[in-house]
Amino acid sequence: MLNIALFGTSADPPTAGHQAILVWLSQHFDRVAVWAADNPFKSHQTPLIHRMTMLQLLIDDINPPRHNLHLYPELSKPRTIHTLEVAETQWTDAVFTLVVGSDLVYQLPNWHQSERLLERVNLLVIPRPGFVPNEMALAELRRRGARLAIADLTGPDTSSTAYREHGDTDALTPPIEAYIHREHLYSCQNASKEKQPIR
Repeated sequence: MLNIALFGTSADPPTAGHQAILVWLSQHFDRVAVWAADNPFKSHQTPLIHRMTMLQLLIDDINPPRHNLHLYPELSKPRTIHTLEVAETQWTDAVFTLVVGSDLVYQLPNWHQSERLLERVNLLVIPRPGFVPNEMALAELRRRGARLAIADLTGPDTSSTAYREHGDTDALTPPIEAYIHREHLYSCQNASKEKQPIR
């Protein structure tokens, strides 16, 4: 049986932190299925087509290339249970592990058909700086049927929010930054351009 990691993200924009997680997942799973999606709990600044393109650029920029790591646009659904249904059709002989950041642990019980989802996947929580899930939150997921593990990985202290709100380009890989400037995707790009020294 294939062990497949399911990693969906808003990718608004994808960051070096996402890239580090993808590399780690590719070292621990037979296949890593990645997609960008509209999160019903968030408002997005950039259309999905651009976020999907940036995610592909992020994957393509991993060196050496990871041949078990691919973008699957068909998995992009607002509800994760619907993503899982597509994945189960595509890979009929697989064990699925849903990968979520630790910031989502408190939100997950409110997801659409969360108990049905947790019955059908393993859950892998990726620690994020500043988001330490407490034992009560983890116990609640286990009570709902979650078979969960905490990854022995802490992603870089970068975030999409840091870029969107403060123009923190340290969060971005060069291909993503170039794409954002070329497509004029975020208003903060103008502010970050103004901060560049005159040469």
